[in-house]
Amino acid sequence: MDLSRRLKPNHLKLIDEIAKKQKLQLAAEALSISQPAASRMLADIETNMGTPLFVRHPRWMELTQAGQAVLRHVRVVLWELETLEAEVESIAGGRSGVVRVGAVTGPAVGCLMPALRKVKDESPDIETTIEVGPSVQLVRGLREGRLDFIIARLTPEQDSSEFHVYPARSERVTLLVRDTHPLAGVPDLPLEAVAGYEWVIQERGSPIRQAVEAAFLEAGTPVPANVSNSSSLLIVLSIIAQADVISPQAEEVAEILTGSALGARLVALQMACDMTVSPYFVLSNRSQQLPRASERVLKEVLKRL
Repeated sequence: MDLSRRLKPNHLKLIDEIAKKQKLQLAAEALSISQPAASRMLADIETNMGTPLFVRHPRWMELTQAGQAVLRHVRVVLWELETLEAEVESIAGGRSGVVRVGAVTGPAVGCLMPALRKVKDESPDIETTIEVGPSVQLVRGLREGRLDFIIARLTPEQDSSEFHVYPARSERVTLLVRDTHPLAGVPDLPLEAVAGYEWVIQERGSPIRQAVEAAFLEAGTPVPANVSNSSSLLIVLSIIAQADVISPQAEEVAEILTGSALGARLVALQMACDMTVSPYFVLSNRSQQLPRASERVLKEVLKRL
């Protein structure tokens, strides 16, 4: 007996309804079918089962022992189908599912996290995975399908035609120090004033490092020589807490670190000139359809650009 091919969801629902209502007519009405159609359907089910599932009394129907066994399994299958339908509808509507995104540090803080927070507040069942790293690493993750979309920079050798490219935004650099630094609170600082201090800064080739060095070179001021290299924010915070060290950070990151909520006792130096990093883009893979939940997050990110 190959029940998996012969029994359909309507067959299972009919068995369940007859067991609940104990009358074929009431079960038929619940399923919006005629009583003769329900009678034929039940006869087909019992034929396929090879045994009666109900005892027919003059005014009601009673499950046989075999019917009781079938009903237990029927209700499990119906519950699974209802759960599957609800889950698929939730995923299709973007109310659940997995969102896998990546960003360089500044827009991760300034754009991505607020967007994710809003979507998560509306749909707590969405599971999010967030990768923060350099653009080269993020683009690789997008190409490999590990990330749904990213906020990153494209290098000249990367082919932008592979991606959907959304509007860019430039990133400003802020110089952070501890609140007891000799230059804290001094207005309109020229680059000459900060060049002689110790710096902790991202490795050579990083966008922020390039922006800082370019600002010094354009001003004709020697680039700081006393430098420690680290892209780890934890290392940066540890060094700043112990000495009068200057650390350049994306403006969005600096706003969080200097805010009262963290109590980090950091301040931003008041520079006379701006330092601007090359623009970043929102990128998604042209060859892949975004999951509905990721589409929702992407729309929220684009509102914040």
